[in-house]
Amino acid sequence: MATTQLEHPKGGGPGDFAMRTLKAMPRAWNRFWRLVALYMPKRLYARSLIIVIAPMILLQSVVAFVFMERHWQTVTQRLSQATVRDIAAIIDMMETYPHDADYANIIRIAQDRMQLKVDLLPPDPLPPPGPKPFFSILDEALSSEITRQINRPFWIDTVGNSNIVEVRVQLEGKVLRVFVRRSQAYASNTHIFLIWMVGTSLVLLMIAIPFLRNQIRPILTLAEAAESFGKGRPMPRDFRPRGAEEVRRAGFAFIQMRERIERQIEQRTAMLTGVSHDLRTILTRFKLQLALAGGKAETKAALNQDIDDMQSMLEGYLAFARGEATEDTGRFDLEIYFQKLGEEAQLRKAKLSTTLIGDPAVHVRPNAFARLLSNVIGNAFRYAKTVEVHANHGRGSLTVTIDDDGPGIAPDKREEVFKPFLRLDEARNLDASGTGLGLSIARDIARSHGGDITLEDSPLGGLRAVIKVPA
Repeated sequence: MATTQLEHPKGGGPGDFAMRTLKAMPRAWNRFWRLVALYMPKRLYARSLIIVIAPMILLQSVVAFVFMERHWQTVTQRLSQATVRDIAAIIDMMETYPHDADYANIIRIAQDRMQLKVDLLPPDPLPPPGPKPFFSILDEALSSEITRQINRPFWIDTVGNSNIVEVRVQLEGKVLRVFVRRSQAYASNTHIFLIWMVGTSLVLLMIAIPFLRNQIRPILTLAEAAESFGKGRPMPRDFRPRGAEEVRRAGFAFIQMRERIERQIEQRTAMLTGVSHDLRTILTRFKLQLALAGGKAETKAALNQDIDDMQSMLEGYLAFARGEATEDTGRFDLEIYFQKLGEEAQLRKAKLSTTLIGDPAVHVRPNAFARLLSNVIGNAFRYAKTVEVHANHGRGSLTVTIDDDGPGIAPDKREEVFKPFLRLDEARNLDASGTGLGLSIARDIARSHGGDITLEDSPLGGLRAVIKVPA
């Protein structure tokens, strides 16, 4: 028996549509949360306030809606129903006892027993309907009850006098006018509930906000201490772990980490200082032995050159390992440094242009930062004839851009040049006096300040070095 298979059109069948819908939902959900994160406050205190306030507002909105929908509307409906029932009873008494021409007894009973002010008007047409208020439960409740219980032409005014509601009903040969106190037909004490709800919320917020700020302050203090340590600055003297247990644990862990790092740096520096001293002693003995030993002058010159290179590498590595970590932060003037840089450019017979935007004074470790700039700019002087230095200091950060017209560095080699003792075998190679530590030391100093160095293509055709540090 042959079977045929129906093919769906190009758009696919219902299953494909459902599958596409299911796949699109996570993407839409992710876009929604990215949009929310874009407009959300970035600071912890503001976000914590939202966490406290948002559920409170949501809860109050739900409670207010339920109260308005159930309690307020139900009470108003029943009060209006009772008021209209009294008006209907008055109309029934007037129709049952028509011999009473002025209806004095009925008016008296209505005023004494029902607390309604009743009078009769000539049989003129009822006033035209007035504009209804935007939100009035009383207007809707009274209208529906008069239509249901009395079912005669009527006119009501719930807006004119705030304390009195006027009702007019068209009867045979006359118009019945009734004045009702608003409290008889309307739950007028609803605002008390809203005031209590909003008032208690404000009291809770007045208690929660200082408590929340007290809980967040230790986190901010810990963040400032970590930021200062990351920038190479001394930790605040009054810093000590406070707050909740988790925050105190994080604070103690940070202090221990900082002590371990400082101890490791001190041990490394002490070890390398000792190694350097021992190796320099051996190198000095080598020089003395070469001076006393006989032999060809070319051989002795080559050996002396090797010894000088070893000593230069040893001093450079010691400086790299030390990294000026023990220096305190202070004021560094970029204008004065650029003036000295201009004198150096004249000695090197290079063309230099400098620009400075913002405050020339930056808060860094002065000697280390001067060495950072000297290593990077000196590297540009070594390979280029034209060097441009642009510094921009503002909004808590310093960006120094160094452009040159030298041979540059290939993009795949720009991260490798920051490795210690690396020598490029291409156009931008180190000269005989180099140790391969200049850029390594520069990046180490930049990162110890909380910044970094990146290499890019320069508009001048050579290399661009970008130094960014907090300042």
